[in-house]
Amino acid sequence: MTDFSYELHDHVAVMTMNRGENRFNYDFLDGFTAMLDEIENGTEATVLVVNSADEKIWSNGIDLDWLVGAVEQEPETATLFPTRLMALLRRVLTCPLITIAAINGHAFAGGAILACAFDFRFMRTDRGYFCFPEADIGIPFMPGMDAIIKKALPRPMCLEAQLTARRYTAQELEAVGAAVKACHLDDLMNEVMAFAGAMNKGREILKTMKQVTFKGILRVMEIDDPAYLAAQRERSAK
Repeated sequence: MTDFSYELHDHVAVMTMNRGENRFNYDFLDGFTAMLDEIENGTEATVLVVNSADEKIWSNGIDLDWLVGAVEQEPETATLFPTRLMALLRRVLTCPLITIAAINGHAFAGGAILACAFDFRFMRTDRGYFCFPEADIGIPFMPGMDAIIKKALPRPMCLEAQLTARRYTAQELEAVGAAVKACHLDDLMNEVMAFAGAMNKGREILKTMKQVTFKGILRVMEIDDPAYLAAQRERSAK
């Protein structure tokens, strides 16, 4: 089994993350991006659904064990990895397809942020929490991450989620509109595919609309980029 795979169902591409807890490291970022490239360039799909092959976890976010070791070996990883992670989040946010996160397990930390970058979310009710534990582990959100979270969650929940690291159920996400539907795992993909089947919009209009709709978020994400910051400092120095 490859790290990422997909199946095409008419106009819906169902992508599966096959990397266990689907923690973020360079291999994950490269594999996810390559699969997006393959779907966008090799198919005419207009909807992208992403689920996980793991029985319990959709994504547990950044692979901290890997990151600590990588930074020790190459200190520049401390700035390069966040830049590449933000590039993936930007890619999902602006994907010229309708994007649906089929959250069939826990979505924690960066995994929850990735889910927020999707247009729509469905989540299983019988297992799994949606949580930002950054306040407990001492890792602040980058401004672009904060903007993505605020795009997906209502403001009161967003504040509570970020400051308290509370774990939310699928039912709680559905109650505030952060998830389209909360359903048992046995029904999850059926519900997702019924929703996706009714979504068949042109890529060009989706691309244009997302660039407009998410203009503010994209601007904040530019500020996260070290290259952007360096250019701004150089411009200010002139």
